[in-house]
Amino acid sequence: MIVGLLILKQLENLCDESVVLQWKRNPYYPAFCGMKEFQQKLPCHSTERVYFRKRLGAEGVDWIFQMSVGLHGDSALEEAVQVDMTVHEKNITYPTNSKLAIKIINRLNKIAKAHDVTRRRTFVKEVKSLRLAIRHFRHVTKRAKAKRTLKRLRIIAGILLRKLRRALPQYGLLERYQRDFLLYERILAQQPKD
Repeated sequence: MIVGLLILKQLENLCDESVVLQWKRNPYYPAFCGMKEFQQKLPCHSTERVYFRKRLGAEGVDWIFQMSVGLHGDSALEEAVQVDMTVHEKNITYPTNSKLAIKIINRLNKIAKAHDVTRRRTFVKEVKSLRLAIRHFRHVTKRAKAKRTLKRLRIIAGILLRKLRRALPQYGLLERYQRDFLLYERILAQQPKD
């Protein structure tokens, strides 16, 4: 039973506690280890498996794995491997000009807040409403409104950027953010074909 748990631990890449808990949750684990009936109690404490592995040593564990592969002989070797090519959607968001402008505005506000730069306006509420207005960019009748919204976002980002450029030399921090500011200017000046 403990040898079966050791093989399952290696196959599933689990820790000792997880293997013992999976024994209780997954009925295939006891079946793999040779149990004929479903059991509610845990097979052993997780520390018992650690002691068992220490007594076996690294060579003993390798020997167990070689024996488990050797039991199947040539049937373990397959000529063709079937691969599942299921497409899984990635957690990717593509950078659009509006998203980049909003990120720049948020970062500039964060820099100003971190260094206590006084500002007359942060544009937080306006940016929130502009974000809602730009979401229909692909809709035919609302495209003109979305373009005006994008233009306004760029203007707001430019205003905040200029204010910070004027204010940060007083704090001696302009050199620290100069590289970021140059990147922000490039992003705000880019055209659709860039």
